[in-house]
Amino acid sequence: MGSRTEWSIQELARAAGTTSRTLRHYGERGLLPPARVGTNGYRYYDQDSLLRLQRILLLRELGLGLSVIAEVLAGQQDTAAALRTHLDLLEQERVRITRQIASVHTTLRKTEAGEPLMAEEVFDGFDHTRYRDEVIERWGSAAYEQGDRWWRSLSAAERQRHGQQHADIAADYGRARAAGLAPDSAEVQAIVARHYDWIVAGWQGRRPTAAAFTGLGDMYVADPRFAANYDEHGPGTAEFVRAAMTAYAGGLSVQP
Repeated sequence: MGSRTEWSIQELARAAGTTSRTLRHYGERGLLPPARVGTNGYRYYDQDSLLRLQRILLLRELGLGLSVIAEVLAGQQDTAAALRTHLDLLEQERVRITRQIASVHTTLRKTEAGEPLMAEEVFDGFDHTRYRDEVIERWGSAAYEQGDRWWRSLSAAERQRHGQQHADIAADYGRARAAGLAPDSAEVQAIVARHYDWIVAGWQGRRPTAAAFTGLGDMYVADPRFAANYDEHGPGTAEFVRAAMTAYAGGLSVQP
């Protein structure tokens, strides 16, 4: 970004690999206020904003919710101290990723050699609890604890099957978007029905309301981590999914 001292919201979003909508959302939550607002209403950001956004994105990648991130940012104003904390977190993440890489290498080697797998090796470095704060922020501690108990009760094969089901759903969304199907078409709504059932399974039988289901669709677009799960099947797939989920939510009140 050169030696510049000010960036528009579009420029900052492009450089950070996120969206203007996400930056506006961070601003509304008090996480990333603009350095100034122009007479035209446009938001502009300075070098302090860059440092702050860097920390926000890192903490998001580590699975922290926005409320928790706000507390972290409010509690540490010193830039050097913040950067040291940032570096420590990156080092921790590097260790975790290194463990994941070693785990996959071991799984590949044993699979090719026909050797039995050990759960401790297969899942070393993988931690679903990294989203704990975000789940609690959105749906409450009871939802997290119930989901955590359910996830831990699954066998390795069941966890793999649950993940593959979502991967297949995401791929089908991508193919439908690429084929030019409308989000509210019968073909796409059939995919959404599978998606809804997948969520119900993950929520241990609880059926999302129309508002909750629509909220999930909004999160898939607003949160870069979730958007990436869909946009890897083609740019704009996350927004396509949201539109399809919104259309489906309109009929939830009359579904059994």
